[in-house]
Amino acid sequence: MSNEAISDLEAPACPMPLRHDEKIVLGHGSGGRMSHDLIGRLFQRPFDNPALRAANDAGVVAVPPGRLAVSTDSHVVTPLFFPGGDIGRLAICGTVNDLAMMGATPLYLTAGFILEEGLDVAVLARVVESMQVAAAEAGVQIIAGDTKVVQRGKADGLYINTAGVGVISHDREIGGALAQPGDVIILSGPMGDHGIAVLAARGELGFAADVISDVAPLNHLVAELIAADDSPASDGIRVLRDPTRGGVATTLNEIARQSNVALILDERVLPVRPPVAAACEMLGFDPLYIANEGKLLAIVAEEEAQKVLATMRATRYGEEATIIGRVQAAPEGRVLLRTSIGSTRVVDMLAGEILPRIC
Repeated sequence: MSNEAISDLEAPACPMPLRHDEKIVLGHGSGGRMSHDLIGRLFQRPFDNPALRAANDAGVVAVPPGRLAVSTDSHVVTPLFFPGGDIGRLAICGTVNDLAMMGATPLYLTAGFILEEGLDVAVLARVVESMQVAAAEAGVQIIAGDTKVVQRGKADGLYINTAGVGVISHDREIGGALAQPGDVIILSGPMGDHGIAVLAARGELGFAADVISDVAPLNHLVAELIAADDSPASDGIRVLRDPTRGGVATTLNEIARQSNVALILDERVLPVRPPVAAACEMLGFDPLYIANEGKLLAIVAEEEAQKVLATMRATRYGEEATIIGRVQAAPEGRVLLRTSIGSTRVVDMLAGEILPRIC
């Protein structure tokens, strides 16, 4: 979906409708009439907004006063559709959430599509529709994009790259280096739903698992947290992170190292849905390392913890939030787990891949 490709050609008066048996061919990536036709039929209408409609080489938009947050991400997943989501929803939510974790209000996204020759156009249309729905839910606009087509066998059907811009209009500092001893660790809901849902969709579990991916935009949840935080800058909410690849364990290790503190988890309160726990037990996985796409970790000052927890629980995607641990001074850069039998073990960063790439 190249803005340049759009501007180089006159828009068709009435784009041809999709055929149920239509496939992506190399000509769709040529930049010529076929590219223009595909863009008009699949992208322009669902993503329509003034910046995209202008059909220039870049989307030009107004940005409110404040600091800018910018993020980019590439999305690959097999299968393209899974219980609770698909690669399109994943692409929108992943970038929106990265911006939100900095306390930013996401405003604008770009979307780049790598299409494999032979991909069903109906599949692409379904992904685009899902992206539009997720963008509307998050309240963001897709203002620029690009489309490329590669030869059959050179991609896994469809890859999507997104970049996002958000504005930080408040004076709070939120970041991984700001955790302090005495702070409380809050998780917005159960771990591992996304990873297990994708594995189940692939048929790789060897048994049925009634698990739905948690993929969701979290920017409205974060906005509620910031609105409710009336403490001085950096004295309430200190860290926000979404524990995607590598799961909660890897994300907490990153924070512990950035802040030079120890994060102590309580195994007895770690939230995991029974089907996810059962799947992990049978496969030898630890839910702490399984990917999530609709959860956040918040590290907050102890005196603010109950207010933050109550605010989370009053939102759609934070209803199951719980306190899972605390921050202490030592051992620096480590994550420790107090087990249900009273012992303590180290929770290290994920080494390699615990399971095939799923996000």
